[in-house]
Amino acid sequence: MYAREARAEDAARQALDERYRAPLMAFFLRRLGDRAEAEDLVQEVFVRMLARGGAEEIRSADAFVFAIAGNLLRDRARLAATHSAAAHQPLDPAADTADENLVEHSTPDRVLLGRERLALVSRALAELSPRTRHIFVLYRMENMRRRDIAMLYGITVSAVEKHIAKALEHVMARLGS
Repeated sequence: MYAREARAEDAARQALDERYRAPLMAFFLRRLGDRAEAEDLVQEVFVRMLARGGAEEIRSADAFVFAIAGNLLRDRARLAATHSAAAHQPLDPAADTADENLVEHSTPDRVLLGRERLALVSRALAELSPRTRHIFVLYRMENMRRRDIAMLYGITVSAVEKHIAKALEHVMARLGS
């Protein structure tokens, strides 16, 4: 009986690995830049998924996997913040050598304009179907490759490109561009 359960767990691990390894690695590498750390976090996502019964047991597994990934990054950032707080040294204002040409000044007008455009984009994205919106967000905001998105959703790269084009056309039309 134990051998059958072990084989089922191995099959579940293999299924998770095949479906989510590439997208998760891309997700973590963009944020961390450290392959070993990204690999550790991918494995931690798999451990947490298997503890919940695997992807088959969860209705919205794709969203759940990336929710776990986001939580792991937040946990990592909190841990790093607590470690670096002890090593913090206050800045010396007299030693501030920031080049004024490199600092962008945010006037109230620019802030308001930015918020209004962001609200327009958010509303435009909300008008899209969930699948098209998710594909667009993964591609444009998460910088995920079209091939990885296609693997994640089980569709062709051409279908991913069509979703992206549809979303972009819709957002641009709403922005009046």
